[in-house]
Amino acid sequence: MDWTSVNCSIIAEASSAEEGVVLIEALRPDIVITDIRMQGMSGIEMLKKTLAIYPHHAIILSGYAEFSHAQEAIRLGVVEYLLKPIDFEELKNCILRITSQDTKSKLDARKEVMDSVKSLAVPKESDMQNEYARKMLAYITEHYAEKISIMDLSEAYEVSSTHLNAKFKAETGYTFHDFLNYYRISKAVELQKEGKWKMYEIAEMVGISDYKYFNKVYKKYVGYAPAKLFEEMDKQKSE
Repeated sequence: MDWTSVNCSIIAEASSAEEGVVLIEALRPDIVITDIRMQGMSGIEMLKKTLAIYPHHAIILSGYAEFSHAQEAIRLGVVEYLLKPIDFEELKNCILRITSQDTKSKLDARKEVMDSVKSLAVPKESDMQNEYARKMLAYITEHYAEKISIMDLSEAYEVSSTHLNAKFKAETGYTFHDFLNYYRISKAVELQKEGKWKMYEIAEMVGISDYKYFNKVYKKYVGYAPAKLFEEMDKQKSE
């Protein structure tokens, strides 16, 4: 079998199912190909143990066409049940289906990442009915990179911070502090896409000097760590 022709390489071989369990747990391969009948534990028993630990694709080879084995393999989620003597073209096509499926899954995951970033939409002042809410939004967009708080606005407008928060939340769904963080992260994502700065530099640029806190806030609003977007951008550049 020419494994390179199906974008695969053999990372280990096991002479028994017991050894297979150990190797699969340690190496976590993407694809496991196993015979059913082996000394001691069967190939299906081995897959039961390993699939319970982490997901992987499984192909079963067997010289025995018992339907009960096929049924059990299907329940386990085995990709293919191939009878001996093995048709290597059939095996090759089976592996290509698996790798194609994995590629699609990765592309779907990447699309989900990029789409989640696009969802960080910021409301417009013109859409707001309340004057205080409009002023607060304008203040955030102008001063988000500085150290600011709702107390600054409370003093400037001579209105309680509780009243301001209530008006702002009624318009945006966020408290002043939450929206400030949301806006900062939306700006951080824009800066990330430019690809000119390191993440800790971006954190400083959007007004969050504590990098651990920045990571926490980023994950809250984007759904994953900042490094994830960098990874996806690197993949796009290499394609």
